[in-house]
Amino acid sequence: MAFRSEVVHCYEELATSIASMLVLARAKEWGRLPALEERCAAMVERLRAIEPFETLDSMQVEYVLDLLERIRSDQAEVSGLIKPQIEDLIGRMGYLTQQKNLGRAYGPPH
Repeated sequence: MAFRSEVVHCYEELATSIASMLVLARAKEWGRLPALEERCAAMVERLRAIEPFETLDSMQVEYVLDLLERIRSDQAEVSGLIKPQIEDLIGRMGYLTQQKNLGRAYGPPH
């Protein structure tokens, strides 16, 4: 690559962060994911700001496309691992809400 591209750097950071999220999701370390999600969001915002103003050479474009494929693949796996956890959480919240409503309607259990 002819010069160090900030766009390429941002895509590398994004790929690294999502790969880290995948490692954490596989290990079920849910509490550590939000910080990485924030980092990914910051990288996406930075890319939106700088990408229109930077032209990549053909090697950089190819490299970024490879990074994007890795990002998509890792993100899909992260989503697949997180989705059941979110559904479980929603189910538990629904159950708690139901119990609270029953408690209000009929009083506390004996």
